[in-house]
Amino acid sequence: MTQKPYTVDELISAKAIAARVEALAKEISSHYADTDKLVVVGLLRGSFIFIADLVRELDLPVEVDFMEASSYGNSTESSREVRILKDLRGEIAGRDVLVVEDIVDTGYTLKHVLEILETRHPRRMEVCALLNKPSRRETDVTARWVGFDIPDKFVVGYGIDYAQRNRNLPHIGAVRFTG
Repeated sequence: MTQKPYTVDELISAKAIAARVEALAKEISSHYADTDKLVVVGLLRGSFIFIADLVRELDLPVEVDFMEASSYGNSTESSREVRILKDLRGEIAGRDVLVVEDIVDTGYTLKHVLEILETRHPRRMEVCALLNKPSRRETDVTARWVGFDIPDKFVVGYGIDYAQRNRNLPHIGAVRFTG
């Protein structure tokens, strides 16, 4: 696949992200205050930086596990066909689970993952998403905690990529195609 030329315009600063992650962690810690251990499930690959920062701010005992699901490949549009590329290693039956997603766009990936996890009978399960694009939603799925609602722009940075590039940006940037 040939990439179109593009630039990245800062949409959300690293400082704003850090402040919001801290606030989310306080809300989540309060919600799960009665848990003996929270299983935090990161959806790879886009959530890896967010989940690392979030769990360091949680005032709870946590276990971290990962799933990898894909509906994008190297495209900027969802294929709406969700594939599970990596499953959890641990059990979640009877446990408190927090699913951490980088971005909720059409909602297909998150809905598919939640349906799979629900069959494993967690005690309770909630979702925290760094980014939410409500204007793009095509499924009935919501996150209890959202870092930022964003406009319908393709974004990169803070773990989120375009064709495996720009994950290392410390901020969230909007991709602007130039060619």
